[in-house]
Amino acid sequence: MGVTVELQNLGDAELCRDISARIEHAFSDRQGEWRVSITGSRATENWEMRVEGPNGFERSYSLASSSGEHEPEAIGELVLKLVSPATQP
Repeated sequence: MGVTVELQNLGDAELCRDISARIEHAFSDRQGEWRVSITGSRATENWEMRVEGPNGFERSYSLASSSGEHEPEAIGELVLKLVSPATQP
């Protein structure tokens, strides 16, 4: 298992630590090399999340603050949904 988490322009160091921990936990039983990047925007309330993994796996998702998707728990759950068991190598 290997996951690289990259967070940019989210504005809160403690929030970034919590998000990183949730993402790392979500990938704890996954094989292969994974990369998750979340980028905040000063222009909108949305964050862009990109998940890349083995065998050309790529998913992108827009995280809306108004829907609670900036919370670490919500991000962890969403990552689990994006990386379903069927996508494991």
